[in-house]
Amino acid sequence: MLVAGFTLPLGAEPAPAFSPVDGPVVPTGSATQKRVVVIPVEGEIASPVLYILRRGLKEAIDEKADAVVLDMKTPGGALDVTFEIMEALGKFPGETVTYVNNEAISAGAFISAMTGEIWFAPDGIIGAAAPVSGTGQDVDATMKMKIVSYLKARLRSISEGKGYRGQVISAMVDSDYELKIEGEVLKSKGELLSLTATESAKTYGDPARALLSAGTAKTMDELLTKKFGTGGFTVKRLEITWSERLAVYLNKISPVLLGLGLLALFIEFKTPGFGLMGISGFVLLGVVFLSSYVAGLSGHEPILVFSVGLLLVMAELLFFPGVIVAALAGLIMMLGSLVWAMADLWPNEPLSIAWSGDAFLAPAQNLGIGLVVAVGMGLALIRFIPNGWFWDQLAVTGVIGGTAQDGGGAPSAAGELADLIGQRGVTATALFPSGQVEIDGRRYEASVSVGSIEAGASVVVCGRSAFGLVVERDAT
Repeated sequence: MLVAGFTLPLGAEPAPAFSPVDGPVVPTGSATQKRVVVIPVEGEIASPVLYILRRGLKEAIDEKADAVVLDMKTPGGALDVTFEIMEALGKFPGETVTYVNNEAISAGAFISAMTGEIWFAPDGIIGAAAPVSGTGQDVDATMKMKIVSYLKARLRSISEGKGYRGQVISAMVDSDYELKIEGEVLKSKGELLSLTATESAKTYGDPARALLSAGTAKTMDELLTKKFGTGGFTVKRLEITWSERLAVYLNKISPVLLGLGLLALFIEFKTPGFGLMGISGFVLLGVVFLSSYVAGLSGHEPILVFSVGLLLVMAELLFFPGVIVAALAGLIMMLGSLVWAMADLWPNEPLSIAWSGDAFLAPAQNLGIGLVVAVGMGLALIRFIPNGWFWDQLAVTGVIGGTAQDGGGAPSAAGELADLIGQRGVTATALFPSGQVEIDGRRYEASVSVGSIEAGASVVVCGRSAFGLVVERDAT
């Protein structure tokens, strides 16, 4: 099944052309072993398949692998995901091979057509690539005509120099296309073409060329041995894990996770010490980074940039209060690393290419939505939560240093806090910029507008906020 219902993307660069191979190849041996990465394309073509394939291709590029082999067994799937997979395959500079083990139906046929060679298991089948709706029903006739026309044009662009491949795959997607080679009608109008391994290996023309197949192999190991010779290769095999499947859902809600994480860190900065909000914020943002990594979007570098940005913000608060430069640079690095983590960047690809495309568009939109979520929930927090139980639990009221009395000023007591404006007290903790002050033997949440104040300093209350009192150093 090849699911329609999508916006036709711009054409991608085709994979490097490789001459079709007429039957099994047995190299005579090489001084160096070929590095091969085997990536599974199993089950329905959906996001988990895209994630592992994109991650595997990027690893293959990083490790300078010579070839990537798709171990394919799929009944088809979503057309939009199929196009993303085809585009990703076009970015790999080495040799690409599909092993039909044992079916490449619908979307699987298009992905196979993108690779340099197509090998078959003895019982392999390929074909029947007509677009259908997400429910498996035929799409509207007009829409189907547009999709088929686009697909055939795409097939012509990726099948040049590959024998009969363009004609064969076109016959698999267009029921009105008649496949006729050397006077023999292989597919009449009104039906879709499907081929077995034997039929795909049938030769035509002079010199004789196989219809579609580059060779037949009972197993993946046999394929690699025939192609690269005994002992002529090293292989790395990837597998779809639970993390790829989980990342599908996490990436869908990444804007919400971003918003909640940023809000939690903001609350943590406004309260003394390090507690639940700080841990929650880092966990939520960590999930965003990890889900992007699992999806094959980012490496470890964005996490390092985020950490450096966080250190700059902390340095501003602890050692250089009021300077602003360090905190601003740190904030830019933190937000930039979040966009970087969600961008689909490829190894050795010039940054100019990424900027000229839309690699950063969707991540920037996700970050924007996350900031809107953070601001919206922050306003709701200020408006509603101070009158409830949760805010009272969030406020820190424990004993500090073993000498201060139990806390008494819950932020919900708005009238009481307003009465404290103008009164003097002592900082029970350092304010960086938030902490606690002690006034008449009772502790209150407090913050300083500019800079920081060390513990034990005299302060005067100059205002209040939703997070407690606002104080400044007592100049008298």
